[in-house]
Amino acid sequence: MDVSRIRALRGPNLWSRHTAIEAVVACEPAERNIDQLQGFEARLRKRFPSMGPLRPDGRPGHIGLAHVLETVALALQAQAGCPVTFSRTAETVEEGIYQVIVEYSEEVVGKKAFDHAIALVDAALKDTAFDVDAALAELRELDEDVRLGPSTGSIVDAAVARGIPYRRLTQGSLVQFGWGSKQRRIWAAEVDNTSAVSESIAQDKDLTKRLLAAAGVPVPTGRPVVDFEDACKVAEEIGWPVVVKPRDGNQGKGVTVNIVSTEHLEIAYKVAAEYGEVMVESYLPGNDFRLLVVGDRLVAAARRDPPHVIGDGVHTVRELVARVNEDPRRGDGHATSLTKIRIDEIAIARLQVQGLSPDDVPEQGRRVIMRNNANLSTGGTATDVTDDVHPEVAARAIAAAQCIGLEICGVDVLAESVHRPLEAQNGGIVEVNAAPGLRMHLSPSYGKGRNVGEAVVANLYKPGDDGRIPIVAVTGTNGKTTTARLTAHLLATSGLRVGMTNTDGVYVNGRQIDSGDCSGPKSARNVLMHPDVDAAVFETARGGILREGLGFDRCGTAVVTNIGAGDHLGLNYITTVEDLAVLKRVIVMNVAPEGYAVLNAADPIVVAMAPKCPGGIIYFALDPHNPVLAAHRAQGKRTVYVDGGAVVASEGSWRETLPLRDIPLTRNGTIGFQIENVMASVGAAWSAGLDWEVIRAGLASFVNDSDNAPGRFNVMDYRGATVIADYGHNPDAMKALVEAVNAMPAKRRSVVISGAGDRRDEDIRDQTAILGAAFDDFILFQDACQRGREDGEVLALLRAGLSQAARAQHVEEIRGEFLAIDTALARLQPGDLCLVLVDQVEEALAHLARRCAESPAG
Repeated sequence: MDVSRIRALRGPNLWSRHTAIEAVVACEPAERNIDQLQGFEARLRKRFPSMGPLRPDGRPGHIGLAHVLETVALALQAQAGCPVTFSRTAETVEEGIYQVIVEYSEEVVGKKAFDHAIALVDAALKDTAFDVDAALAELRELDEDVRLGPSTGSIVDAAVARGIPYRRLTQGSLVQFGWGSKQRRIWAAEVDNTSAVSESIAQDKDLTKRLLAAAGVPVPTGRPVVDFEDACKVAEEIGWPVVVKPRDGNQGKGVTVNIVSTEHLEIAYKVAAEYGEVMVESYLPGNDFRLLVVGDRLVAAARRDPPHVIGDGVHTVRELVARVNEDPRRGDGHATSLTKIRIDEIAIARLQVQGLSPDDVPEQGRRVIMRNNANLSTGGTATDVTDDVHPEVAARAIAAAQCIGLEICGVDVLAESVHRPLEAQNGGIVEVNAAPGLRMHLSPSYGKGRNVGEAVVANLYKPGDDGRIPIVAVTGTNGKTTTARLTAHLLATSGLRVGMTNTDGVYVNGRQIDSGDCSGPKSARNVLMHPDVDAAVFETARGGILREGLGFDRCGTAVVTNIGAGDHLGLNYITTVEDLAVLKRVIVMNVAPEGYAVLNAADPIVVAMAPKCPGGIIYFALDPHNPVLAAHRAQGKRTVYVDGGAVVASEGSWRETLPLRDIPLTRNGTIGFQIENVMASVGAAWSAGLDWEVIRAGLASFVNDSDNAPGRFNVMDYRGATVIADYGHNPDAMKALVEAVNAMPAKRRSVVISGAGDRRDEDIRDQTAILGAAFDDFILFQDACQRGREDGEVLALLRAGLSQAARAQHVEEIRGEFLAIDTALARLQPGDLCLVLVDQVEEALAHLARRCAESPAG
C-alpha cells in the first residue's frame, strides 16, 4: 500500500460539505481484498479493538486496504473525542488506485490521525507492535491544544446556529465572523469594538477602582504598595483581614484573600510580586460572585466557591485533593469546565490558618479550604445564580462595565448575596475583567448553564443579520472570466464595493490587489477578509475545488456558463465531461436556500445539475424556444433568453427587455458567446436583487477592452486591419470564436495559436481542426513552458489538426509568442482580420497595444 498526495479540503468539495483529508492510495492486487491477507483483520483488531466494523455502511463485496485505512482514520479521531462521522473510499479510473476521504474537525488532528492510521495498518500487515492508546492520547492532547476553548467555542457555536460564517484567523482564539464589510472579530470573549484604552484600564486594578468609586460604584479601600513593609503598613491602616493581588493580573493569578497575619501576608506578597506591582486592599466578607455583562445587559451570574475538599476521617488532605482531581471535568488548562486543585505555597499557607498541613487527615465532614480566591482557574467551583440577581446589583455591574468601556465584562462582586443591593450589605465590586472566561456560566458546577455565547453574538449582529454579503460563484468551461467581470461591474454600478477573483487576479473596488491565476479558494478567502467588500464575485476553477474545496460555505448565486466538451480532462482522475460536471456542480450544491443557480439551458450536462440545487433556478439560452427554458418559463419561473434583438428576463407574466444594441459587449448582437455571457451575468444580477435600471446602465457602460476584460475578444486596429486578442484554449472556445469572426467582414483571415501541453492530444489537435475551415493563414507558436511535453510535440499536434483544413494556405511555425505575433502583424494588409490566441495574457496584450500604437491606421 502506497499513500500519496495527502491534502486538506478546507471547504465544501467534490465529496461533501465536510472539511476532510483526501489521499491517493495505491494497493497491490492482493491488498484489494483483505480476505486474501490471512489473519490481517484479526491482527488489526488486536491492535485497535474499538475501531468498529470495517463495513459500517453495509457495503457488499470485498474491501481492500484503502477501505480499511478510511475506517481506521475516522475511528481514531472519533475515539479521541473529535466530532467526525463522514468518510469515503472511491475507486479511480486507474486499477488499484483509490481516493480515500476522511472528515476532520481540526486539520492537524485529521492529518495526524491519518498518519497513525497508515502506521496501524502497516503494523497489522507486518505483525509488528502499535500502541493505540498512545496514539489516541496524542490525538486527544493535540485536539485540546488546537481546538477553540470553551469561551470562544460557545460564541462560535452560537454564530453557527444563526448561520453566521466564521473563520479562525490564528491558531489561537482570534476569530472572524461574517464576510467583507459585515465582518466582526473576537479574541476569546473580547470583541473588536473594545478599545485598547478600556482594556488597559481594566488591567490596572487601582485605576479601575478609582474610576468606579468616582462613578458611585461601591469598591474596597486600599492602594498599590512599593514593598512588603509598605504592604504591612496598608494592612494596619485599613484593618485586617486584607486581600493581596497584582495590580495588573487575570484569572486569579497571584491573588490571596482573607489574610489575617503578617506571616500569611509575606507569603501572599511574594506570590503577587511575581506578576508585577502589588496591591493591598480591604477584604470584603461574603461570597465571591462573577456577573457577566454583555453590552447593556446582565446575561449571567455565578457564585464562585474556593477550591476545597471534605474530610472523611481516613484520607489526608493531599489524598483528598487527588481524588477530587480525578473528576473528568477537571483539567490542567481552560479546555475543561473545571481546573485541578493545586497544592502550592498559597494552599499550604491557607491550610496552616486552619491548623492543617497537606498530610493531615481532616475529620469526617470538615470543609477544608485550599485557597480563598474562588477563580475556576485555581480549582474553584461555580453555582449559577443568574435568576437571583437583584436589579440594583445588576445595575451596578452594568454601570461598572460601561464606566470602563468594556463591551463584554466580567464583574467580580464580593457580598453576602446578590439578593440585596450591595450598599445594604457592605458589598462591593472588586474587579472588572476584559475577555472574561465564560465556562463558569456555560457549564457551572451546580445549577443551570447559560447560553452566553448567544448573547455575545446577539450583541455583534442584530436579529436577521447573518453577517453575509452577496456572493456570486461562476464556473464552466468557457466564458467564466467575462461573466465574472461583467457581473462584478453590474454590482459595482449599483453602488456596492465589489471584490472579484478570476484567472487574471484579485480586484477590490476596481483596484487590482493581486495578479496571476486567482480563481482558487485562497483568493476567495482573502476577498472575504477584506473590510471594504460589500459583494463578491468568484471565478471558481476546477483546480481550486480539487485542491482545497470552496473558499466559502455557501453562495447566494452559482453561475454555470457551460460544460460542452469540457477542458483539462485527464487530470486528477477527471476523465469525462460527466466527471467534470460533478466537480463543477459543487457551487450549485452549495447555493443558499434563498439563492439561485443560473444555468445554461442549452447544455444538457449543465441542466442535469438543477436537481442538486437547494435554491431556485434561473435558466438562460439564446433560443427562446429551448425546451428546458420554455418549460421553466411556462411554470412561471425565472428565465433569460433572446427575442426580437433583445435579452429578455421573464418571471410569470412579468418581462424586462434589454436591447442588444445597447450592450456593447455583444457588438450589436453579432457575437453569440458574448450574448450568452451577458445572459448569465443578467441572471446573476437578478439573483442578487439588483434594480433593472442599474442592470441596464451597467450593461451599457461595460466596454470589452484589454483593461476591462483582458484576453476576452479584445478588438484592436493595426494599419487598417482588425486584430482580435482572446484567451480561448479549448475546442468549444474555438467553435465560438469561429462563429464570432465569421460575422465580421475581412479580406484575409489569419490566426496565431499555441496549445497547452497539459491538455489531451485530441484536444490540442481539435483546436486547429476547428479553426482550419475559417482561417487562411496559421502562425503556430511554441511557448517556453511546455507543461511536460517534449520540444516540438505541441507544434506537431497543432499541425496534425490542420491535415484536413482545405482553406489553410499558409502555415508557419515560430518559437516564442511575441515573435509569432510580430510575424502575423507583418503579413497584415488593410481589411484583413487576425485572431491572436494569447497565452501570456497581460504581456501579450501589452505587446499588441504597443505595436498598434506604433503603427496607427493610415
